[in-house]
Amino acid sequence: MKKVVLITGGSRGIGLGIAQKMAEAGFDLAINGMRNESDVLEVIENLKKLGVDVIYCQGDISKKEDRDSILEKIKKHFGKLNVLINNAGVAPKERKDLLEATEESFDYLISTNLKGPYFLTQSVANWMVGLKAENVDFEGTIINVSSISATVASVNRGEYCISKAGVSMATQLFAVRLAEFDIPVFEVRPGIIKTDMTEKVSQKYDDLIENGLCLTKRWGLPEDVGKTVTAIAQGNFLYSTGQVFVVDGGLTVARL
Repeated sequence: MKKVVLITGGSRGIGLGIAQKMAEAGFDLAINGMRNESDVLEVIENLKKLGVDVIYCQGDISKKEDRDSILEKIKKHFGKLNVLINNAGVAPKERKDLLEATEESFDYLISTNLKGPYFLTQSVANWMVGLKAENVDFEGTIINVSSISATVASVNRGEYCISKAGVSMATQLFAVRLAEFDIPVFEVRPGIIKTDMTEKVSQKYDDLIENGLCLTKRWGLPEDVGKTVTAIAQGNFLYSTGQVFVVDGGLTVARL
């Protein structure tokens, strides 16, 4: 029987790269995004062509009512959820120095990047615990997509770094709490990935990569993250709960 995966922010960027690789591996998909369903029909149809069942769950994960409606739609359609991938995230609308950043931007980043996935994980974890109680063979996994910004300081987007550091700790907390139920929790930490989020700073990173920023001398691609997430979701690392998988081309390797 196919496993079902929910990918937040799964209709574009890293999330879509994950969705494509998960579909290729045979997972049925629940894709969450902010856009109206009519705007993502082509994306959904292309994923269905890979031979899996796909539904779109529109909603803002920073809002409780939206999180509840996303899960309710999955319950009605699939009746279960095996994998949660907390991928949805936003960047600051305007990069500002740490000494000038606004509370409005901080609240916006924390609500979407940290509070949303934290409480979505809480809801899904309780559901998975119930599914496990009903069927001892049920397999559940939670994967948080964070960023190297969880540990690499960028003073012109401090709120982003703090939100991702919070996701990193949330991974450890849920890994500890869910261990008794044999539900592993992981963190995937991408580096510089070519998406619409990084498009505005592409020239900056083109130059940095050319001058040795990454050991692997190229941008990361959504499919690089997708391959890693899929390998984890397939159950290849069950003895590694709570661990971080860094997908950054060697950017964070300490060098002299």
